[in-house]
Amino acid sequence: MEDGVSTYTVDEALISMGFGKFQAFVLAYSGMAKISEAMEMMLLSFVGQSVQAEWELSAQAESLITSVVFVALVTGGAGLLSAFAPNYLSLIVLRFMVGVGLGGGPVLSSWFLEFIPAPNRGTWMVIFSAFWTIGTIMEASLAWAVMPGFGWRWLLAFSSLPSFALLLFYPLTLESPRYLCMKGRTADAEQVLETMARLNRVALPSGKLMSGHRMELHEMTDSSETSQLLSAKKTNPAAHASKSEMGGLNAILKLLSPNLIRSTLLLWTVFLGHAFLYYGLVLLTSELSHGNKICGSEGAVTTQTNHSNDANLYRNVFITSFGEVPGLILSAAIVDKIGRKLSMSSMLYISCLCIAPLMVPQTESLTTIFLFCARVCISASFTVLHIYAPEIYPTAVRATGVGFASSIARFGGILCPLVAVSLVHACHQTAAILIFITVMLVSGVAVSYFPLETSGRKLSDHIAA
Repeated sequence: MEDGVSTYTVDEALISMGFGKFQAFVLAYSGMAKISEAMEMMLLSFVGQSVQAEWELSAQAESLITSVVFVALVTGGAGLLSAFAPNYLSLIVLRFMVGVGLGGGPVLSSWFLEFIPAPNRGTWMVIFSAFWTIGTIMEASLAWAVMPGFGWRWLLAFSSLPSFALLLFYPLTLESPRYLCMKGRTADAEQVLETMARLNRVALPSGKLMSGHRMELHEMTDSSETSQLLSAKKTNPAAHASKSEMGGLNAILKLLSPNLIRSTLLLWTVFLGHAFLYYGLVLLTSELSHGNKICGSEGAVTTQTNHSNDANLYRNVFITSFGEVPGLILSAAIVDKIGRKLSMSSMLYISCLCIAPLMVPQTESLTTIFLFCARVCISASFTVLHIYAPEIYPTAVRATGVGFASSIARFGGILCPLVAVSLVHACHQTAAILIFITVMLVSGVAVSYFPLETSGRKLSDHIAA
């Protein structure tokens, strides 16, 4: 109640309208972007070795095809043009451009999150993450169908199609009402909420929309950073609007302010570790089989295998990709019950046990089983991390914080091919697996030092002064 007039916040409006047609559209649109990103990433485990065989590249040059995507991560056009690359250099440049386009992916997760009611946020974010799994399975299926008969160029062309679908529906998207309130544009935010309510066929709460200064605080620990992350200072709208007008550099500096620096540095560490592990496991599925053949553990093979016609490769990648399905189910089951932090750390520690037997060469069947189990755990942990990251930041720096953490994660993507490809090709499988185990342990410890458990809490709108 403000000056005798009833009021409501964005959170209260979202809770009152629930999950309806509008949220379903936002989920489908963001999900298509997730599918596109997953397909462009997954194809790296197929294309690298086929290009290596066609153009007689070294293992280091093959690794660069994967690494360059992460250097900057416009996706559809560059992805399609990759199919027509006449030589290695042009393919590297075009895959780099694909990476530039994929870099916008984290913005969509924050955008989707801000339309979801707080009580069901964890569950819906897991469902959102399922689109990545759909993309990985689609790419594995597509590679299995296309690569043996048509080759890697057609795979690149087909994999670029989902990106074009996003352009068709972009005019229908709306700005986040939470972001608009943070910018002091309350009237615009109310108009967006009215559009959402009309599409969902529900009524908004009676009264006037407030810009979110009234925050409901939950029980907090003694950690000063925890309090600062969740608290909101009541100010008049004009003063708040002037403070919230932060540009790119200022927003990044806010991430390193005393209030947020611990969370930010830990988040960067954990994102880097997860990216290294996830993409590394994807590459290991194909590289361990190839490496074992080169190193002689599955018989004396003196020439490189043609992976375009290796049906076992596509089968194994297809099987391990399905490891993400139980990973999603597992994360959905535990994320709100035992909390974000324990969910992530437990999955990381269990993944160490799954991958440890691969320190020595195993049969193809056992290798696939161990990688499947590790993929389940890392997928579950990565899913929870993508839920946790937007929740830990206030609206003023949420997209910047998650986007910057995802940018740091690209370094993990750059480094993992050097381990999963170069070391395995050089017959140093034990060293490669030990590096993966070390990254799992370090990431698990870093998770335990996060200052905040966000399960069940409302999103914070402002940075405490």
